[in-house]
Amino acid sequence: MSKDILRKEHVLGLGGVAIGTAFEKLTDEQSFEILNKAWNEGIRYYDTSPWYGLTKSERRFGEFLKTKKREDFVFSTKVGRLFTEVSAGEVPKTMWKDPLNFDFEHNYTADAIKKSIDESLKRTGLTHIDIVYVHDLSEDQVGDRYDYFLEQAKNGAFKVLSDLRDQGIIKAWGMGVNKIEPILDCLEFADPDICLSATQYSILEHEDAVDRLLPAVKKAGVKLVSGAGFNSGFINGRDRYNYKDVIPKGMTEKRNQISEIASKYNISIVDAALQFVLSADEFASIIPGASKPEQVKDNMKAWNTEIPKQFWLELKEKGLVYEKAQLPI
Repeated sequence: MSKDILRKEHVLGLGGVAIGTAFEKLTDEQSFEILNKAWNEGIRYYDTSPWYGLTKSERRFGEFLKTKKREDFVFSTKVGRLFTEVSAGEVPKTMWKDPLNFDFEHNYTADAIKKSIDESLKRTGLTHIDIVYVHDLSEDQVGDRYDYFLEQAKNGAFKVLSDLRDQGIIKAWGMGVNKIEPILDCLEFADPDICLSATQYSILEHEDAVDRLLPAVKKAGVKLVSGAGFNSGFINGRDRYNYKDVIPKGMTEKRNQISEIASKYNISIVDAALQFVLSADEFASIIPGASKPEQVKDNMKAWNTEIPKQFWLELKEKGLVYEKAQLPI
C-alpha cells in the first residue's frame, strides 16, 4: 500500500450507508447537503458501496465528488456483488428504505471483480478508485456459502486486486466486513493493505477485536478503517444496534453509564466513542455516516474535543472498557 494513502487529514471520513437510505428516505438534495457539509468541514475521505441503496449511494457520492479535483480526496468503494436493473416489482426486499430498481448476486470471481470496478467507475464518473474493499464476504451475509465464496475470492478477488494494486490502477485493497474471521482468513491467504472493520470495534464492544483482530493486523502490517464506530447510531441514542433492531443484553445500561460519566466531564459519549476507536494504533480512520449535515459537524467536533485523562481512567476503573484496550491517555 502507498504509505500515505490515508494521511492525517483522512482520519475522519464519511461513510455512505445513510446516504444509501439505510435509515430513512433521503432525497438527492438532502444527500448533497450532507456531502457538501462534509467537504466544507474539511473531510477528504469518502467511502461507499454499490450495495448501499442498490447503487444509489455510489451514484450520489460520484455526482458530488466529480466536481472536485481528483487529487484532493481519497475514495473507496466495494466489490463482491453484481447488480442487474429490474422493474420496480422485482426489486428484492433489503434493508434500504428507498433503493434503486436493481437485483444483485454475490460474486467474488476475477471477472466479477473487474466488472464491478468498471461499473463503479461508470456510476461515479470518477477517473479511479483509491481503495477497494471486498464486501460482505462473511457468514452474517452469505451464510453457509462462506467457504464457497472464500475459495472464489482466493482465486479471484484477492489475486485480481493485488494485481491491480501492483499495476498502480488502485492504491490499496482489503476486506470490508462485519466479522473478524474473514479478515483473519484474508491475512492468511492474501496480502491486503487496509481493512474496513465494520462492527467489530467500538467503545461498547471491543474485547474480541483487542484479543484477536488487532494483534493479527499489526503483525501483518495492515491498517484498519472503522465503520459503525457508533454501533450504527446506538451510541447517539437510536433504537438500533449494528444495523439491527435487537439491542444486545446490557448494552443500553452500558451506554447510559458511559454517557453519565461523560457528562460529568462536560463531554459527550459521541466524543468518547470516536476518540476511543482512533486511539488504537491499528486504526487509520473512522468513517461515520450521517443522515443530516449537523451530524457531520458533530463528528468533527467530537474529533477536536479535548477529553480529560481522568474520564478514561474512570471508565477503566469501573470496567466499562476492556483492560487491554488502548486509550488516548
